[in-house]
Amino acid sequence: GRNTICVSSEVGCPLACSFCATGKMGFKRNLEVLEIVEQVLFFARYLKKLGERVTNVVFMGMGEPFLNYDNVIAAVRILNNKDGLNIGARHISISTVGVAGGIQKLTKEPLQINLAVSLHAPNDKLRSEIVPANKAHSLEAFLSAVDDYLKETKRKVMFQYIMIKGVNDSPDLARELVNLLRRFKKSLFMVNLILYNPTGVFEPSEKEQIKKFRQVLEEQGIEVTERYRFGRGIKAACGQLTMRS
Repeated sequence: GRNTICVSSEVGCPLACSFCATGKMGFKRNLEVLEIVEQVLFFARYLKKLGERVTNVVFMGMGEPFLNYDNVIAAVRILNNKDGLNIGARHISISTVGVAGGIQKLTKEPLQINLAVSLHAPNDKLRSEIVPANKAHSLEAFLSAVDDYLKETKRKVMFQYIMIKGVNDSPDLARELVNLLRRFKKSLFMVNLILYNPTGVFEPSEKEQIKKFRQVLEEQGIEVTERYRFGRGIKAACGQLTMRS
């Protein structure tokens, strides 16, 4: 019953996550405010012909939104404005790989938008292997910023965790993740498990392995969801976005 638009904030991405096709194409440039809004407007016009409307917007497409912070927030204001597309702030989500400065800025914004943080590993060593940006945006740095965000806004945060076979999907790592997140009040966060979409590097976790991983979290009272997979057929699923000439 929802029409969610996945929006890009950059052309390419400078963060080079090893499991992401976008990262492999490198960084081209930041998108301007109206280029961001136009992505939503395109689908708003299409849906209007069907008697429907855009209900949700997620900044989870190409790029790191907090590396283009000013343009992203300006676009959010247009999307949220009653004289714009009038999309409720609580129906807009921004996903970050963990840019602490961006989280700190968002904490001070008078906008009730949602924050999603891509964890993908429960320790710096493993995370740095699959998310090179962790060397600049370490777990402690951005989790501390998330802690401040939760205390200030009381808004629930989603931690995203991609499930890669034999890399980050063991029950032991799930227990390590539990310990990592123990600092947060359980009612103020959830963990979203994302099955890896093939980009030619890794393999997705087996269903049974995901079940074991999830069980460890849920036994400790952590809310867990699994993301539905859309767009694999046209290589437009999570982590697969890239430009074609």
